[in-house]
Amino acid sequence: MELILFSHVALACRDMSVTEAYYTKHFGFRRARVIGSGRDQVIFLGSRSATMYLELFAAKEGLPVPSPEGAGPEAPGFRHLAFQVDSVDTVVAGMGTDARITLGPLNFDSVIPGWRTVWLADPDGRVVEISQGFIDELSSPSSG
Repeated sequence: MELILFSHVALACRDMSVTEAYYTKHFGFRRARVIGSGRDQVIFLGSRSATMYLELFAAKEGLPVPSPEGAGPEAPGFRHLAFQVDSVDTVVAGMGTDARITLGPLNFDSVIPGWRTVWLADPDGRVVEISQGFIDELSSPSSG
């Protein structure tokens, strides 16, 4: 099988500069490339490791449904972005008023000792999960 790597998530934004500032300030992304200009501009933000990108577009419509709450929508589709950190509490404290919590923080010690998660709303209302302590199962179930 050919190597397949995760590439990017495309986000439609009310204000691309606000969304760019949020993900660069709090999640370590950096501007990798800009294509076009004005309402047709596309901004690529790369992760520190350059293994994942966010592709920002200007939103051309309003939200068709209310902003998600909690851990994200329950209907089929995009539920939330998720980032792994060393300390949920340290990251949330460092975000100050940008940490608009929609759920948590919650501890999942009964599943994985040390696993802790919080869900936040980004500037456009998308749910972002911040998690610490998740580890793979040592012997994962077969995919049948």
